Amino acid sequence: NTVWAFATAGVAARTLFEAIAAEALRRMKEFNSQAMANTVWAFATAGVPARTVFEAIAAEALRRMNEFNSQNMANTVWAFATAG
Repeated sequence: NTVWAFATAGVAARTLFEAIAAEALRRMKEFNSQAMANTVWAFATAGVPARTVFEAIAAEALRRMNEFNSQNMANTVWAFATAG
């Protein structure tokens, strides 16, 4: 997950994050629970706003809640709380 790597490195490359956000919206149904959790975690950690990504992940996560393990759930909840 590219945005996860950039966020972990402390690099908020806004243009890259915006491009990945657009692609993530197109491919959201392909994301597994870890990909969803890592994506919102990365945007929240980097401080890059991505309302539409968070909304899409919230909707998809609700449909597939049973796929989330405790770590994915905790990371997702943290990301939503941090991003506001």
